[in-house]
Amino acid sequence: MPHWDHLLIDCRLATLADDGRPYGAIEDAALAWHNGAITYAGPRAALPGRAESLATRVESVDGAWITPGLIDCHTHLVFAGQRAHEFEQRLAGASYADIARAGGGILATVAATRAASEEELLAQSLPRARALLADGVTTLEIKSGYGLTLDAEAKMLRVARRIGAELELTVRTAFLGAHALPPEFADRQAEYVDEVCVRMLPAIAREGLADAVDAFCERIAFTASEVRRVFESARALGLPVKLHADQLSDGGGAALAAEFGALSADHLEYTDEAGVRALAAAGTVAVLLPAAFYTLRESKLPPLDALRAHGVPLAVASDLNPGSAPILSLRQALNLACTLFGLTPEEALRGATVHAARALGLADRGVLAVGRRADCVVWNVAHPAELGYWIGGTLARAVFVAGRRAA
Repeated sequence: MPHWDHLLIDCRLATLADDGRPYGAIEDAALAWHNGAITYAGPRAALPGRAESLATRVESVDGAWITPGLIDCHTHLVFAGQRAHEFEQRLAGASYADIARAGGGILATVAATRAASEEELLAQSLPRARALLADGVTTLEIKSGYGLTLDAEAKMLRVARRIGAELELTVRTAFLGAHALPPEFADRQAEYVDEVCVRMLPAIAREGLADAVDAFCERIAFTASEVRRVFESARALGLPVKLHADQLSDGGGAALAAEFGALSADHLEYTDEAGVRALAAAGTVAVLLPAAFYTLRESKLPPLDALRAHGVPLAVASDLNPGSAPILSLRQALNLACTLFGLTPEEALRGATVHAARALGLADRGVLAVGRRADCVVWNVAHPAELGYWIGGTLARAVFVAGRRAA
């Protein structure tokens, strides 16, 4: 007779298993775990004994729906300051590129982030992570890219690691040194790419601060040839890559990401058919970021029909950042993905669980199944579609991370 740590009964499971059932749903179900891993996820009637004898703690959730913990696979959560004034500028007609060229945008956040101490940066960033956790996020990625010097980038990544330790959730980090050209390298972009590849990236790797390497491939950022250099350096250090690709123009970013077997290519509004085919062949996840699309009032949709037709996995992430996506809820991003991009609620939920896990290279989560990590959320909803339906509000009743109640 098994003896588990925790057993939830009188529940309904949206397992998100790929078994032909909508949401992989199991009615009148039970979910159990031991030592942080799921040991049972199935019909309550098939439990191998009386519930009270199977676990140290047995808890009824009164028919609530349970899903895997949400996974936010693209955030810029660690930064100092805010950029509400740029919101006003965009509403007055300035474009994202206009603001960036005038010294605002990313560089404004770079100045504030450089000026903040590590403790100040942690104090400003933790509430954002707590907001995501309270809304059901149990795993998130945090990128650097607002430091653009070795010391400042390392500071950001250390803070990201500390957030994971403080909240006892999984934080994956991405080194995004090739995010923007810092002011001290004005008109010397090739030299800055050298700095990223030769000095910054090896030092970050030596300290074990990055789980992946990212870059911004765009006309206002870095060219495909410059990003190729960054990716070649990452490959030499054994680090996987991902890419901000084709957000504002088709710069061949998706194809470049595929060429390097990237975990994900993110944004993709301007990706062409050849880029989609390349992503499919490489097994690279397409990460949709509807909050940035919404905030920037974009009109060019990602090539969703082509992505679906070629079987490219579709993840959905918040892109939480101070400029183009000041959003504190991954669940709200699911609503935007449904409303603006036409995803079904099930596609959006799978995008923030199953496919988001793959976008981070994590095979141990994203589905409620035996052996997977016991990351799960108990929701106050009558149907899983409500997770993409409600705009805002509080729906998470309980959030478990590796079997531990976290929110």
